[in-house]
Amino acid sequence: MPKIVFLPHEELCPEGKVIEVEPGISVCDAALKNGVEIEHACEKACACTTCHVIVREGFDSLGEPDELEEDLLDKAWGLEPESRLSCQALVDEEDLVVEIPKYTINQVSEKH
Repeated sequence: MPKIVFLPHEELCPEGKVIEVEPGISVCDAALKNGVEIEHACEKACACTTCHVIVREGFDSLGEPDELEEDLLDKAWGLEPESRLSCQALVDEEDLVVEIPKYTINQVSEKH
């Protein structure tokens, strides 16, 4: 089974986290099921950028983003060439190393 390595994030997983996942699960669902409370303001409907992640390793194993995801990513804070919306990035057979950006663009966050 592939692994996802979440790099340390100050609030969501200060120690980082390594999880084993079934292929086909989204990075967002894998995180949430394993205690990494990544934001997902649109409830994983590909309608916001709060679940934006940067895939540091294994990026090419993910399917191509569709046009809607690409348009939304243009609005994400800290966009990089390896950026994806974690609700749309489906794990394949390859391990991933994922960084959760420090900030999101979320005007309705309950944590502020």
